[in-house]
Amino acid sequence: MIDVIIIGAGPAGVVAALRAADLGARTALVTRDAFGGMAANDGPVPVRALAHAARLMREARQLGQYGIAVSEPLLDYPRLLARVREVVHDVRASSTWREQIDLLGVSVHEHAGIANFVDPRTIETATGLRLQAEKLILCTGGISRRLDVPGFEFTNTHSDAWSLTSVPPSMLVIGGGATGAQVASVFNAFGSRVQLFHRGPRILPTEDVDISATVASAFRSAGIVVQENFGEIESFEKTPSGVRMNYCQDGDRTSAEASLAVVAVGWQANTAGLNLTAAGVETDARGFVRVDPYLRTSTPHIFAAGDVTGRLLLVPPAIQDGYVAATNAVRGATMTLDEAVNPIGSFTDPEYAQVGLTESQARAAHDVVASTIHFDATTRTIIDGRTFGFCKLIVDRATHKILGCHVVGERAVEITQVAAIAITAGMRVDELARVPLSFPTYAGILGRVAASVTRQLNRQDFWQTN
Repeated sequence: MIDVIIIGAGPAGVVAALRAADLGARTALVTRDAFGGMAANDGPVPVRALAHAARLMREARQLGQYGIAVSEPLLDYPRLLARVREVVHDVRASSTWREQIDLLGVSVHEHAGIANFVDPRTIETATGLRLQAEKLILCTGGISRRLDVPGFEFTNTHSDAWSLTSVPPSMLVIGGGATGAQVASVFNAFGSRVQLFHRGPRILPTEDVDISATVASAFRSAGIVVQENFGEIESFEKTPSGVRMNYCQDGDRTSAEASLAVVAVGWQANTAGLNLTAAGVETDARGFVRVDPYLRTSTPHIFAAGDVTGRLLLVPPAIQDGYVAATNAVRGATMTLDEAVNPIGSFTDPEYAQVGLTESQARAAHDVVASTIHFDATTRTIIDGRTFGFCKLIVDRATHKILGCHVVGERAVEITQVAAIAITAGMRVDELARVPLSFPTYAGILGRVAASVTRQLNRQDFWQTN
């Protein structure tokens, strides 16, 4: 019998397979589709490729400022999609994870179809593969949440948007979270007339308030119609030119039309077809698999990791989950999750990113000092003509430890990675201010804002050149 079966070959599943095999377990990795899961095939990898194309178009329009004469860039969307497929293929082909998994002797079953439990130790896939194991780890990820309204079948998901064969003239994007914002930003750059609808008071509701407001303002300036607190959707209906969304706001019924409607209103566990009941695996009220601190499900020999648990719907935490789940599956319940720092960012235009607490969260639990440096006051951003944005640092007044960092603007995601390292290392803000970051760099803004906070704390004056 196999020691460990991992169902799902996204980041959580791949790392779980690696860890289990490293520990000497006879391991099988079963995936419905291709190796890499949503992250490589339908998520961050293809999305980042499309966002890079949007960035190149924006940068091409800036060339004239630097004395380089070119014609207006034109998008060949079929060629771009071909490039996205090339990128996805190359990422899978060059994955060191796949090479390591093969070297460790993991049995990989790709394109096996949906797996379902026959009993608590046996699974069977749509292709007829039947496997038994002492331990199992569920890493099946998540899928887009559906809306229970008439006409929902006339809408599309973000996955459908990435696989379009042409750029739609107009688009409704319903949901102003990270996924909806990315869809809106990318297709606006490609020439679609985009309307972004968000039910709550602000788009990007999990971000710092200043980030949300700044991104919303930038979207509007770029031509995206941003409608927050838009009301309740009553139905969708097909029209000769696309789709109509009917909605009600404060008792007034109205509608919006476009060639395409993309619904991005959240994420739910991808457990359909698993037959969890046969395995005795319970789910929570939201439909995610319930786990304890060791990532054990209600059936002790079955573990779960990644998006299917609903914990943190991001690739890095999924990787951590996979490692912990596999360790405990092989060695017994010895390791709990370390609620580590998790930087979050999105490749919209403008980029935004965060790590740690938002300012409101920090002020609710700490006496804090916060400082903001704007991109129009730093050297590298001025050189590159990318002066829109800011970096905010939030620090505990008593300990001088960094509680949070929030960035909007060029290279925001990369800047925040540096802040994440500083927070993880437990650095005081004055220690960060003393790091001689290279000049002129985008990351240098962290030194500037750290020095600003340090001066407010009256510890020492620091002169920063970035």
